[in-house]
Amino acid sequence: MQTSYGFDKRKLLSCLSHGAIFLSTTFLSVGIPIAIYFVSDDPVVRNNAKESINFHFNVWFWATVIGVPIGILSFITFGLGGILFFPVVALGFAIHWGLTIIALLHCIGNADEPFRYPFIFRVF
Repeated sequence: MQTSYGFDKRKLLSCLSHGAIFLSTTFLSVGIPIAIYFVSDDPVVRNNAKESINFHFNVWFWATVIGVPIGILSFITFGLGGILFFPVVALGFAIHWGLTIIALLHCIGNADEPFRYPFIFRVF
């Protein structure tokens, strides 16, 4: 027996899971895909939510790995470190937002297949 899931509901919940990363300055943003993961019974939505949770963890990990040394260097050099490493920070934001936009476009265009972020560590 094949179970059918609402196509529009699948698109909405998958996009909401991936789009929550735009609220990543708050730790509450990871709560959206976690809630969707536990509430939804659709396997595609659950896989998208799980992938979004993993992406949140990766964004926070790399922001810490890159941001803490830059912050220390900026403190020591009275802000010069932040100016010198601005291209690295800008590239990080471009990758972060770019991958999220690609995930959203994938969920809108191909809602029957979960999106997988490239080059991330999957903890969950």
